Amino acid sequence: MSAQRSARRRAKDALLGYALVLPSLVVFGVFVFYPFVKNFSLALHRTPPFPGLPKKYVGLDQVKDVLSSSEFHKSLRITIEFVMLTVPVGIVLGLLLAVLAHKQLRGMGIYRTIFSSTVATSVAAASVIFWTLFNPQIGLVTYWMGRSGDLGVLEDPKTALIAVAVTTVWQNIGLSFILMSAGLQGVPDDLYEAAAVDGADGARRFWHVTLPMLSPTLFFSAVVGSIMAFQAFGQIDILTRGGPDDATNVLVYSIYEDVFRAGNDGVAAVKAIALFVIVLILTIVQLRVAERRVSYAR
Repeated sequence: MSAQRSARRRAKDALLGYALVLPSLVVFGVFVFYPFVKNFSLALHRTPPFPGLPKKYVGLDQVKDVLSSSEFHKSLRITIEFVMLTVPVGIVLGLLLAVLAHKQLRGMGIYRTIFSSTVATSVAAASVIFWTLFNPQIGLVTYWMGRSGDLGVLEDPKTALIAVAVTTVWQNIGLSFILMSAGLQGVPDDLYEAAAVDGADGARRFWHVTLPMLSPTLFFSAVVGSIMAFQAFGQIDILTRGGPDDATNVLVYSIYEDVFRAGNDGVAAVKAIALFVIVLILTIVQLRVAERRVSYAR
């Protein structure tokens, strides 16, 4: 009898567990798994130029056409440039601010709050703030640059991507600062004391103690920052809408234009799958290669 009771109890526990997990599985299935699988089907069908007509199965021909097109290559190049402009700068600035705020001085808590405050700022709010700063008529940045009334920073193909990158770095610097500050809290003071006894100055302690001990945090920030940069959309939509002259037309925004403006679901699906593969490969490379140089010793 005890064995039967134990079996019934395990069955009830299993049913309860499945019942608790079922709502999450339904949500993920409808909004994540189904669209992900549907993308592969859309990538193999060419969208007709007129609505209402059935999609035509073309196999891998559409995939080859999209991946070999100059438009895709340009969007991919702009996306990589955007990642390179935002991720390293954001990590470096977050690290510098965290090191400065790590000092035990009176009133330092106020500066920590200021440095981390951007993490509570939405992408839309940050974009509107910098749109005002970059405005050619009323913007302070354009005034300081001596470009008031002239071609705005966001309207110039040479500076538009940099302006969007500045907005992104400012909006994400709060997260980078928090991560670096948390990592600094885990560095033992004994290491700094030992380095000071050995005659190491502040710069040497930073290079030989702080950076090696912060390597897991730096590694994590690089992975998360790269994924976020590849998926950036809101600031580009608000500031430039992919322009001028497609200077800020990253892959995500290109996918948006294909779906909602051109109505070409097949081309958008191919680009979405390509973006997924690129981010997946980038993450695997960072996990396999960069992690070998990470020190987890504490």
